[in-house]
Amino acid sequence: MECFLTTISAVNDETRVKLLRFIYINKEVCVCDIEASFGMIQSRISRHLKILKDAGFLSVDRRGRWAYYTVRSPIDKFREEIIKEIGYLDFELPSICSTCKESK
Repeated sequence: MECFLTTISAVNDETRVKLLRFIYINKEVCVCDIEASFGMIQSRISRHLKILKDAGFLSVDRRGRWAYYTVRSPIDKFREEIIKEIGYLDFELPSICSTCKESK
């Protein structure tokens, strides 16, 4: 039950739904790219990303001072279906603004 509620709570926020879709579309995204693309401060982004990661949606790969997020793979059917359903929602996402100085 706890896992189910954590998962549902993670996608019960418009910003997190948009971030999840953004990461899914762009495959691998650095926090600095999210910050530039969404015009949000790093601490707020990190809080949302932690919630999505703790709910089993994301994986993080730390490379030096940069953190790169991807949709977790493999991902279970439940979370996969949630991501699929998010794809049907009608909302705009920003284009990716790559600002990291290190190559990906």
